[in-house]
Amino acid sequence: MLVVRAIKASDLDGLFNLASQVGTGMTTLKPDMKMMGDRLAIAVASFNETIPPEERDYMFVMEDTATGRLAGVCAIKGAVGLTEPFYNYRIGTLVHSSRELNVFTRMDTLYLSNDLTGCSELCSLFLHPDYRQGNNGKLLSKSRFLFIAQFPHLFEQKIIAEMRGYQAQDGSSPFYEGLGRYFFKMDFHHVDDLTALGKKSFIAELMPRQPLYVDYLPQDAREAIGKVHQATVPARRLLEQEGMHYEGYVDIFDAGPVLQARVSELRAMRDSELAVVERDTDTAHACALHTSEPYLVSNTVMQDFRMILTDASPSNGNIDLSKEEQALLHCHSGETVRTLSLNVRKNQNV
Repeated sequence: MLVVRAIKASDLDGLFNLASQVGTGMTTLKPDMKMMGDRLAIAVASFNETIPPEERDYMFVMEDTATGRLAGVCAIKGAVGLTEPFYNYRIGTLVHSSRELNVFTRMDTLYLSNDLTGCSELCSLFLHPDYRQGNNGKLLSKSRFLFIAQFPHLFEQKIIAEMRGYQAQDGSSPFYEGLGRYFFKMDFHHVDDLTALGKKSFIAELMPRQPLYVDYLPQDAREAIGKVHQATVPARRLLEQEGMHYEGYVDIFDAGPVLQARVSELRAMRDSELAVVERDTDTAHACALHTSEPYLVSNTVMQDFRMILTDASPSNGNIDLSKEEQALLHCHSGETVRTLSLNVRKNQNV
């Protein structure tokens, strides 16, 4: 079975193996052992609450309990941009008009912005290709929302997610080739690596502060603005189902969209519920397997946060979990868990 859990210090090799599968465009998950080790140390300290909430980086891994293999990773950062610059392009509008000539033009522009500094961030979502089936992707992505619902006081009022931007089949970024290369004078992959290592001062040093007219860019660069990488399409859809949306901010290198939401408006904040684990009755649980929708269920322990997907559904404040499911969650009958339907119900709008 699969369980999503808080990362542990012993997961470094597995995390590195996952990062080696990612490819370019995800600056928060690079196959650099020192960078991974440093980030892992911060993640462990985050769950142990030994560093301030705004400095925390909660990393979660999906473990295949049958083999011990790590199948995926995802994370939530407490706040971005407080220790190093956090840049985006904000898409704006400039109007040029002449009453005398009867000319009125509205032009999209790109503004270099620090508007999203201080927001919490969903990041580093990656599921190994071997596990891209069934509800595994939903389990991994949506686990973070259940964690937020359990510990909302740890996060800022607004949460964002930078989505991996569109790339051509050869791995190049049309947006970067049409704009960034002229200022940075280096390959997209090199810029990507520098950003991943935290070397971001060159952005402010080399990028123009004046608004840039979108119409001046090549057509393929314009078409890439706000468009996600092919492999990121399902991830974007899942975040939008949970209440996140695009408001005109994009990544400065590949123009991938930045989704955002108020934490208080997330589906998990509105619809997740606490339930008490009943004493297991295998017969009742077996009957429920074919009649109830899948549910996300997590324990409520910060240091040992664990979450699974189950066919058991909460009823009257209780939930009937099998012995195996209780073991996966490190919980027992009589203890409290948090639950949320995996899928958005049809009569709900988010």
